[in-house]
Amino acid sequence: MAGLFFEQFTVGRIFEHEIRRTVTESDNVWFCGATYNPAQIHIDAEYCKNTEFGQPLVNSIFTLGLVIGLSIQDTTLGTTVANLGMTDTRFPKPVFAGDTIRSRTTVLEIRESKSRPNAGIVTFLHEGLNQRGDLICTTQRQALMLRKPAA
Repeated sequence: MAGLFFEQFTVGRIFEHEIRRTVTESDNVWFCGATYNPAQIHIDAEYCKNTEFGQPLVNSIFTLGLVIGLSIQDTTLGTTVANLGMTDTRFPKPVFAGDTIRSRTTVLEIRESKSRPNAGIVTFLHEGLNQRGDLICTTQRQALMLRKPAA
């Protein structure tokens, strides 16, 4: 399914995204390497045995990207001009290798773009949940969305 145009969003609409993804240890190690994040809490299993978690935590920025990425097919695939920002990002529960993540999106606000007549701004609330239904990530994202082309 292609993404939606600005006019197709309505405030309060909720998307329960169908695609889910199980996070692997390799995902976490690769992401930490690719982003130059050597924090022991993400990549050192021996160190993590002595933490309250007992195992490495998945990098929260990977989690944020995955939660948003899981939403794209239903909402913004091919219709986003740009992300304008993210606010109020929280990680209420940790993610571990082996967790399966799903995403839910709520449209919070829609407004016209003052500088681009071919686009509008949509504010999304993205929520990530694990296989137990625990909220693991939440963020508000403002996206500049294309308007529907004239027929």
